[in-house]
Amino acid sequence: MSGMALELDVQAVAKLRQEKADFVLLDVREQSEYETALIEGSLHLPMSELRQRINELDPFREQHVIVHCHHGMRSLQVAEALVQYGFTKVQSMSGGIDDWSLQIDTSVPRY
Repeated sequence: MSGMALELDVQAVAKLRQEKADFVLLDVREQSEYETALIEGSLHLPMSELRQRINELDPFREQHVIVHCHHGMRSLQVAEALVQYGFTKVQSMSGGIDDWSLQIDTSVPRY
């Protein structure tokens, strides 16, 4: 995977957003979680539906995809799965939306 670390922290993701870097922020939490709290501009595809809906991610196959969930466990599994599916630039946001809420945007509700 071209020397790209599989995980990056919320600070690094915030910096990429600030720099208007070209990447897709993929939220793999369940619908109810997404309705509770979300990071503006993220693309939602629950981990539980990944197998059935993987083709929806085809347009992003060559792009930088950063996966996030609640604490970073599911996103890491999805990132690994996407690499298996042939995605080349995938990373998981460690600490998930919970860390995002604590460190980056306190307006995002914690749950």
